[in-house]
Amino acid sequence: MPELILLGTGNALAAPGHENTHIALKRSQGVILVDSAASPKVRLDEASLELNQITDLILTHFHPDHVSGVPLLLMSMWLLGRSESLRIHGLQHCLDRVEQMMGLYRWQSWPHFFPVAFRWLPEREDFLVFEDQEVRIVASPVRHLIPTIGLRFEGLQSGRTVVYSCDTEPCSSLARLAAGADILLHEASGAGQGHSSASQAGSIAREAGVKKLLLIHYPAGERGSRTLIEQARETFSGEVGLAVDFMTIAL
Repeated sequence: MPELILLGTGNALAAPGHENTHIALKRSQGVILVDSAASPKVRLDEASLELNQITDLILTHFHPDHVSGVPLLLMSMWLLGRSESLRIHGLQHCLDRVEQMMGLYRWQSWPHFFPVAFRWLPEREDFLVFEDQEVRIVASPVRHLIPTIGLRFEGLQSGRTVVYSCDTEPCSSLARLAAGADILLHEASGAGQGHSSASQAGSIAREAGVKKLLLIHYPAGERGSRTLIEQARETFSGEVGLAVDFMTIAL
């Protein structure tokens, strides 16, 4: 059965045991990585995942806490002798900048570098990112400081659905993406431009009619605190919890 492994659940200010938010989707045919933070190999090793298992990388947007690990990820794969192609999916705003970033490292001159296939996603709702016999991944734009996507993961055998808001203010496109989901992973960085409070996350969970809300991308000081959960419960009557690093969610 496919499963989502939360490699990090923190906001932009990471802390020990609370890394920047990024996720691995483990399936029988390999691993799909959502964003790449810090030193990816270290985090993947801790989750008992191997670099050569990664078939696809989905980048939600071009902010450092979501893409800073991309150069190290690609270099580590290369140093370990990868030969298979890696597919990288994202909005044009993000992928253009990733190419520019890697160009500063002159990656095209690295000898025997493996193929990388960029797949530019349109900035429109309910766009199919990936599908195989086990999972289906759909993207919709959300409301952040720069072009950003939220993701819907559907287990095709179980029928379970998990939605990841990514960084966003409350927005109707996310509520539609999350409609009827079993779990909504919604950021709780705090109310403000491009972000949401726990209470606002609860409002989106209620509007979408999800079964369970897990708060993610929250400040390190809130780990173990019930404050965020209590705030979310002010606006959402369903089950609420805090996502934690290395939490596993069956899909």
